Amino acid sequence: MPVTPTDPIIDKPYRQTAEEVAAALKTQPQSGLGPTEAARRLALYGRNELDAVPPRPQWLKFLEQFTDVLVLLLLAAATISAAIWLQERDTALPYEALAIFAIVILNALMGYIQEARAERAAAALRQLSATHSSVIRDGDRRSIPAAELVPGDIVLVAEGDTIPADARLIESASLQTVEAALTGESLPVSKDVASVTGTPELGDQHDMVFSGTNAVYGHGRAVVTATGTRTAMGRIAGMLEKAPDEITPLQRELDRVGKALAVTVVLIAIAMIGTIFLVSDVRGFSEIFDVLILGVALAVAAVPEGLPAVVTAVLSLGMQRLAKNKAIIRRLVAVETLGSATVIASDKTGTLTRNEMTVRRVVTASGAANLSGTGYAPHGDVEFVGMPSPGETLQFELARALTAAERANNAILQQRDGNWSVQGDPTEGALIVAARKAGLLSEALNARFARVGEVPFSSERKLMSTVHTDAEQPERLIMVTKGAPDILLARCTEELVGRDTVALTDARRAEIMASNDALAQEALRTLGVAFRSLPADRPDYDAFEEDAEHDLVFLGLIGMIDPPRREAREAVARAQAAGIRSILITGDHPVTAAIIAAELGITAEGRAVTGAELAAMTEAELDRTVQEVSVYARVNPEHKLRIVKALQRAGETVAMTGDGVNDAPALKAADIGVAMGITGTDVSKEAADMVLADDNFATIVAAVAEGRAIFSNIRKFLRYLLSSNIGEVMTMFFGILLADVIGLTGAATGGVVLPLLATQILWINLVTDGAPALALGVDPADDDVMRRPPRPRGEGVITGRMWGGIFLVGAIMAVGTLLVLDAALPGGMIEGTGTLAYGQTMAFTTLVMFQLFNVFNARSDNRSAFHGLFTNHWLWGAVVLSLLLHAFVVYTPVLQEAFSTVSLGAGDWLFCAAVSSSVLWLCELSKIATRRIGGDTISAGVSERSA
Repeated sequence: MPVTPTDPIIDKPYRQTAEEVAAALKTQPQSGLGPTEAARRLALYGRNELDAVPPRPQWLKFLEQFTDVLVLLLLAAATISAAIWLQERDTALPYEALAIFAIVILNALMGYIQEARAERAAAALRQLSATHSSVIRDGDRRSIPAAELVPGDIVLVAEGDTIPADARLIESASLQTVEAALTGESLPVSKDVASVTGTPELGDQHDMVFSGTNAVYGHGRAVVTATGTRTAMGRIAGMLEKAPDEITPLQRELDRVGKALAVTVVLIAIAMIGTIFLVSDVRGFSEIFDVLILGVALAVAAVPEGLPAVVTAVLSLGMQRLAKNKAIIRRLVAVETLGSATVIASDKTGTLTRNEMTVRRVVTASGAANLSGTGYAPHGDVEFVGMPSPGETLQFELARALTAAERANNAILQQRDGNWSVQGDPTEGALIVAARKAGLLSEALNARFARVGEVPFSSERKLMSTVHTDAEQPERLIMVTKGAPDILLARCTEELVGRDTVALTDARRAEIMASNDALAQEALRTLGVAFRSLPADRPDYDAFEEDAEHDLVFLGLIGMIDPPRREAREAVARAQAAGIRSILITGDHPVTAAIIAAELGITAEGRAVTGAELAAMTEAELDRTVQEVSVYARVNPEHKLRIVKALQRAGETVAMTGDGVNDAPALKAADIGVAMGITGTDVSKEAADMVLADDNFATIVAAVAEGRAIFSNIRKFLRYLLSSNIGEVMTMFFGILLADVIGLTGAATGGVVLPLLATQILWINLVTDGAPALALGVDPADDDVMRRPPRPRGEGVITGRMWGGIFLVGAIMAVGTLLVLDAALPGGMIEGTGTLAYGQTMAFTTLVMFQLFNVFNARSDNRSAFHGLFTNHWLWGAVVLSLLLHAFVVYTPVLQEAFSTVSLGAGDWLFCAAVSSSVLWLCELSKIATRRIGGDTISAGVSERSA
């Protein structure tokens, strides 16, 4: 729908004041748009997205299934076969040509369906990981998909956010953005609300924030002025090109295996064709053509050209299962890497703990007070420790400490449908709740202490300050600061005692830190609060910097509890059983961190290394430390990066969690970067491989289990496909080479002598390599998947042991099939009485049944096929379907003509089943021997990793 001239549109918003822009866009800076108006504008302006290249049409995707060289050769051969039939008319219909055409089309249809499923899965995951934005709608703060933003929306921008649309700033608290995507300038740009004159370049429009750029410091509020293609990014991009499909290391490896196998099989096919010409009496063009078509058919059947599509489908379906379990995979490669994880380095707050902060104790100069109640409901009592009736001094100190904590705060406490919740940081929310319990209401505090400036929190400083006017003492401004007690105390020169300020002595500093340690011993997270007075006539009161955080007056310590998640201890134990080491990394006090780690079972030794200690370590010292220590406290993002790199130097595969802007380098460096979906910033999510929708450590461990199961299933169908295909190749090659020995030559009436026909080989490839292989891809996880050691870093998807098993199974199939063929034909090693068509039908049926028995065998390299035999209903359905389809080929007259089969009796089926089941029994014996030889290997490996 076109935009009409009367609709709110604004040109050059950077020249106008924030109030003028809001008025022009018909919106209210404090309450935003209403839902009805927002819906109307969404319909009017369209979704906040860039135009994308139209997807390829479905018919073209289907035709692309026929672009493989071998498939084109097979189609050409089928066309020639039809032409020969037109010339000779030796049958009612060109059965061979029709059969080949039908099989090729069915194969293409299966490939098309697999790719379509993979695309749908990927699209669903993109929807799950879509960016959300914080907006003010109808006076309430809410999170909506960024694609639903409209001009006039009031957006809230915080450190770490990706700016969702072009917007004019209304408020800015030291906001800085990186606009390299637009301007090429990598340094952060400071933003403020003052209008800009003239016609500045984008980089000089300091009152605007632009879609696609990142907020790296501070926060602000802005009114959306342009969305979608109307943004600066949209005008530059023009049209969003489709991102190239991600190719994972696994897919690259399988592509190499497929190409190597293709070359090998083509060489074998050429050798086989040559052998046929040498040992058979090939006469006329028709027989020469039959030999050539057989070679092409064998190459098509033996080369697993559909592997990449099957792998993509299995990975994508696995990603969907992970997403249902709250782990959103952003990159396919993470699914592979999850199974190799040996270390999970996790934050404490919200990941191992519930992130439901509750203030338990406040300690000031004159005493301490305990606060009752849990959660965010502002209900509870204040009990002064050891004082049945506290004096006015302690009450005043408590009120000042909690006032400072409530003011240095950006969270919002709100009640909906009787439930209390916090918008913003849970720690800050807990401070507001504590102030409410002490009778300090935000409305009254807002009336007296209006905010006029802010120095935002940073993980390097571990402090946050806000500046306020004081309605009762207008001659001054008040800066209130909260942060890590040890860091805050170093910036304080005085302490509030009653209504007076007293100089801090070294002895008193030691007492305060002892109180801090005592709180930490109770597993309480601690914060310090302080303040200082500033002159009210300071000209730049709205542009404070961190250098103002000095000469502070210490107000007290606040101890908060964030109880461990109930499922976290079990998840840590499960990870240890799987040979995965858990490491706790936190900004909290080292004593608190060590207690929580011991409670969760991460470590029993109680040792925690601090960020200051890490900073002083050499690389060699750090390499030794990360092997011995599992708890790190008071760390910043730079320390996280050093820990990751040290672990990787030790050969570990590291999963690292993070939520802040500055965590991005560590997330990118980790083998698996894990961002928080609830508390994480957009920048951290963009840098991560996986996003936790519930911020839960147990979800990481569950994702590792799912990753292992996915990789195991990929190995299962690879084991099945490759062993089956090699069995077909061996059967054909040795059948022709040993034609005289097995009676095949004597059964022929002249011409080409073949153990199986080209159409039969193609049918086996379609029926037995299709549905059963896909069913293996969704096999339930083995019950011991988390009792095995991690897959070694760099280990290929197909190991040397797997190749040995694949060739063993292929050899068993070839020997069994050729023995059945020999027994069915007169002459050879085993005397038979059947015709060539009967012998080929018996061999055809035996090879099909071999592969259907092998599908159960392929579920594990060392576990019995009878373990969990009926857990995969899809697999049983695929086997029954394959048998029914094969029975149609054997008994239906028109298909008998197409595939040169004859009807078989019950005894024939039993004989074929008995021989083909040998692949199961022989492999069971091999597995028993393997388990006896290496039975202790797995448990020993896990114990070594967990130690």
